[in-house]
This record gives sequence, C-alpha cells and structure tokens, in this order.
Amino acid sequence: MLHAMPGLFQRLIAPKPRAVERDSIPLALHDGRSVDIQRVRDPRAKRIKLSVDERGARLTLPMRASLVSGDRFLHEHRQWLSMQLEKYSSDDDLPGLVRDRTASLPLRGEAVALHWHEGRYARLSHDAGTGLLHFHAPLRASEATLRRALREFYEAEARADIGRWLPKYLPSLPRAPARIRLKVMSSQWGSLSPDGSLALDLALVLGSASAFEYVLVHELCHLLHANHGAAFWREVEARSPAWRAERDYFHAEGRRLKATLRRLLGS
Repeated sequence: MLHAMPGLFQRLIAPKPRAVERDSIPLALHDGRSVDIQRVRDPRAKRIKLSVDERGARLTLPMRASLVSGDRFLHEHRQWLSMQLEKYSSDDDLPGLVRDRTASLPLRGEAVALHWHEGRYARLSHDAGTGLLHFHAPLRASEATLRRALREFYEAEARADIGRWLPKYLPSLPRAPARIRLKVMSSQWGSLSPDGSLALDLALVLGSASAFEYVLVHELCHLLHANHGAAFWREVEARSPAWRAERDYFHAEGRRLKATLRRLLGS
C-alpha cells in the first residue's frame, strides 16, 4: 500500500485535461452578409484553423492562442470563407426523401429509379432483375421511419459490397479488421483504430463502386503500415493501381456525396 501512494498522490494532484470549449461568434463578410462561426478552443489543436462543411464554418484555436489572434485570422480569410460558404449553399437544392415524390436515389454512382408502394412496414429493396428500387411503407409512415429504412438499406448494400471485396485482400494482410462499422462521417472517408476496428463513411455507397473499394483498400493497408509513408503507398498501389484517379474522384465529388447523404437521412 505504501508503494502505491506516490502514484495515487500524483494522480490526485495532476491537473485535469482541459475540455474542448465552444461558442458562436458573428462575422460580417465582404458582401454584407453576417454568418455565425462556431469557435472551438481545443487542447489538441496545434495551430489556428478555419474549416467549412455542410454544417457551417468552424474556427479552431489552440489553448495558447488569444481570441484577438483568432479574430484577426477570421478577417484575413473572409474572402476565402465567402467562397467556401457559396459552394455549400448550392447544396440547398439537393433532394431530400419525400414519399411519392422522390423518383430516384443515388446508389453506386447512378441515380436509380424509385417506385413507391403501400406496405405494412417500411422497407426498401433493389430488384436485381430490373435494376429498380421499391420502397414499401404504410401511408402514414413518418419521415423518421422512412429515413431509418433508407439508412438500413444503404448499410445493407454497403456491407454486401464489402463482403464481395474483402476476401481477395485478406490473404495478404497480417490480420482481418476487428470489426467494420458504417457511419456518417463529417470529413473522413474511413479510419482504422488502434484495436483494428475499421470505420467507413456510409456515403461511399452512393458514389462510384471503384472509389468505395479504394477507400477499403486504403484502410486495410493501415494494418500493414500505420502511417502514410512510401511503404504504405506501395501496398496501396499493389492492390489499387488506379488509386490516384479514385482520389481525384473524391476531390471532385466527395463533398456532394456527403451532403446528399445528410440531406436524405435528415442528419
């Protein structure tokens, strides 16, 4: 017990890790508009960073940075911020999910025709013979019920794709992923945690199948190399020779894929 006391004492007196602090501040743009900026003070941040996604603008500050320096950074980048917000405003016309009005849904890089039917419960199916989608649901099904059925459909389709691709890559890997999760991701397309759990963005199933497979290969190669060094990219290229073209695809279409999924799922 006496030997344990110093360690216990150090833990008791050690300062607690600082929590992330968030607030919102207005910013006047060059065109006269005023936008709200989410300001985040993050103990993990190394530098001031301004980012924009479908949820809005975000200013990240390290703990040591002053609020004045953050305000100065915002004003210096107002023009860039206006351009980025303009890009995301174009997503306002992306279709949502509306019963009997939504006529197609994105799947594997195509807009697939959708037919609505009355049914006892909400379910979405893909007719392999005709290539059509069929959405069965009660007439009074809520939006949340329809969106939940759509998410379940996308997750099933994505898992079917992964199930077709994974077996050909496993023999050359030191181990299989501990588990595979599909989730709505803000900026990343995939990630591999230290315990071997693999996470993939559900929006991948909306886009090109070859791009989806590339992301799977990319994350699987992290089972061989945790970093993005030359050895890692050699492993990627050996399994996905066209990885540069797939990366260009995400640069061109990635933001819209993510925004489309969020609009359809109401998230």
